[in-house]
Amino acid sequence: MVIIKISVRNLVEFVLRRGDLQPGSIGASRALEGIKAHQYIQKISGADYVPEVTLSYLYPNQETQDSWVPKSISENLCLEIKGRADGIIMKESGACIDEIKTTSLDLDLIDESFSDLHWAQAQCYAFMYAMQEGLETMETQLTYVQLDTVQTKKFLRSFSRTELTEFFFNLVEQYLTWACQLQEWALKRDDSIRTMQFPFGTYRPGQRELAVAVYQTIKQSQKLFAQAPTGIGKTIGTLFPALKAMAEGFTVQIFYLTAKTITRTVAEKALTDLQSQGLDIKRLTLTAKSKLCFLSEASCLPEDCPFARGYYDRVRGAVEDVFKEQAWTRQIIELYARKHVVCPFEFSLEMANWADVVICDYNYVFDPRVYLRRFFLEGGEYTFLVDEAHNLVDRARDMFSAELGKESWLSLKRLTKEDDLRLTKSLTKVNSALVKEKKGCTEAGENGESVEKESPTKLIQALRNFVKAAEYFLKTNKQLFSWREQLVEHYFQALSFTRTADSYNERYVTYKYLTRDDFKIKLFCLDPSMRLKEALERGRSAVLFSATLSPMEYFMNVLGGDQTSYKLKLTSPFPPQNLCLLINDRISTKYKQRAATYEQVTEAISAVVLYKKGNYLAYFPSYHYMNEVYLRFKAQNPQVDVICQSSGLTEEEREAFLIRFSHNPEQTLVGFVLMGGIFGEGIDLIGDRLSGAIVVGVGLPQVCMEREILRTYYETASHQGFEFAYLYPGMNKVLQAVGRVIRTEKDKGIVLLIDERFSKASYRKLFPDEWKKVCNAGSVDSMLPVIKNFWISD
Repeated sequence: MVIIKISVRNLVEFVLRRGDLQPGSIGASRALEGIKAHQYIQKISGADYVPEVTLSYLYPNQETQDSWVPKSISENLCLEIKGRADGIIMKESGACIDEIKTTSLDLDLIDESFSDLHWAQAQCYAFMYAMQEGLETMETQLTYVQLDTVQTKKFLRSFSRTELTEFFFNLVEQYLTWACQLQEWALKRDDSIRTMQFPFGTYRPGQRELAVAVYQTIKQSQKLFAQAPTGIGKTIGTLFPALKAMAEGFTVQIFYLTAKTITRTVAEKALTDLQSQGLDIKRLTLTAKSKLCFLSEASCLPEDCPFARGYYDRVRGAVEDVFKEQAWTRQIIELYARKHVVCPFEFSLEMANWADVVICDYNYVFDPRVYLRRFFLEGGEYTFLVDEAHNLVDRARDMFSAELGKESWLSLKRLTKEDDLRLTKSLTKVNSALVKEKKGCTEAGENGESVEKESPTKLIQALRNFVKAAEYFLKTNKQLFSWREQLVEHYFQALSFTRTADSYNERYVTYKYLTRDDFKIKLFCLDPSMRLKEALERGRSAVLFSATLSPMEYFMNVLGGDQTSYKLKLTSPFPPQNLCLLINDRISTKYKQRAATYEQVTEAISAVVLYKKGNYLAYFPSYHYMNEVYLRFKAQNPQVDVICQSSGLTEEEREAFLIRFSHNPEQTLVGFVLMGGIFGEGIDLIGDRLSGAIVVGVGLPQVCMEREILRTYYETASHQGFEFAYLYPGMNKVLQAVGRVIRTEKDKGIVLLIDERFSKASYRKLFPDEWKKVCNAGSVDSMLPVIKNFWISD
């Protein structure tokens, strides 16, 4: 017997939800206030009120078979419907289900027919309770609570057991057709996974060890931190065992999380290869909303967008239609979204409910502003595969921080003053609070910067009041004011700031600073470890992996690991003699000395690239440094083809840049690029598409107030302030850049590291084990014989 579980809320919404798609989560913003309002109503309701009653019902069972003949249920399928009633009131006349709903609307705008979904949830609970207790009649009550006033409005209906049974069974029957399809698919999927063979015949060195560790991690509901160097095959080495674990029932869904588009593409290809060999899975790739929107000017308002208007009337048909496909790529999502006239982004989020593997950006799991609440509010049997996990450190700090700039709030206040007094009043209070924060910053801080360990309470309160005013306006006013989109944007800014304030603790500071034309205030998350740990625990298991997860203790510290987490460190599968590693430790690339090194660095790059015709990348710590050397190198080496990265490249321009690195180059090509930038990791230039790399500097982040704040925090916490704020993030960029050169067991290449600090013990101890032989070459004359001997042996 296969049991498919579904919550009362999801059942009701799947079958009955109708109408327009509303922008974002307007009106669903005050979750914490809503919880408190629920608790308040439950507390004051007296001794006859039983709060938070868990109810469930198994369909079919003996009772249902005696009284109801389902039309579309397979013999070995059972549906478990479960939920928690807000309260049960024990009256003399009988029991009454109380369904509490919070709202920011005036209660005068709510009548008994306000929401069919609310009544449906209450009726489901009433049916379950009536069946459980053997009652012939049940009352249901909807209690609406106004969040600002805590006033209530109640509506009461009475139902016979027969009426509740007919309603509930009809609801379930409509869902069962879909449930049967899900069950049939799950059986087919699991059969294909069990017969699935490893796609490459044999494992690479270290790959089987990784796969076994991933499988055991999922089986035992644990976290694994894995450093797996380039060439082991991390993508298939994690996906293959995760799928095997799914077929054994150890996980219900796999989320493959990435930081960049290129790694997303690698995961898609791995699954495509498995599917071409007989694997049956439903996989989904989530794409950013801005890239999916069909409108030339994005507007999520139903009155402006035909894909939002009536969205819930059509989305169920779209879901059932697209389900016959197995790869829900961006192109497939767009195709079916146009066919059924539904918002492609919301449609893709809907399909995440039914996908076996979801490939998406980190933020869909970790970012509190956009994470998938339909999955992660209560958690579930999910597996998180976090690719290139070293990127998650800074991304997490950004996700858990929030920032506001004063000038845009002042501008919005001026725009609204003629149109909506309530809004303008709330915006005035926000602006006044920002003025006070700015004044305090200029008085207390040096160079227009200040750092405080307390959250800005008056600003937060003003923002909360603005959120209420904005929600009221957006729900009640349909006039198309020119500033409406700006209002929505600021509404979400305020939500982000106030939600971040709810989590403010000793791991945060308030950072205030002046720019050339604005004042900024930031709730800055210094240490994301606890919030990442909480996010990872919303799933069953997590595997965080990267070629450069070193030092392991640092990454486990900042990424939410603990004493119980597993760790795995694998060695490179490639012959160490295929990499020629040179260090020029006679040049200092420290910021103040860079201007004096332009010619020296130019000469060193020339020595590396001129001996053997090929393609090379030269990595620099800044655009200015890069451009200065680029101009000199180009002038001195006219026989060499030279290209230089510019800022803000589009995906198409990025691809055009990489296409220049061709096989069998007719002349030497040198690409000047930014260390830690878009060409610093995640690119595969196999074979003679890349013959070497020159890494200029140790990659340390630029000294700035935010880095210094981090340094101070970690110095206090662990006496490793410089290491956590500068050294480890910097060397990670170096390791990633070097990792571009050897991508397969047949690759051969040369790397030159330029900086005096590469000879210091604190940097050397971060060198990976595969850097077996390092040659110190402090001058061009000492470099040339080593380069010559390396290529002669090719």
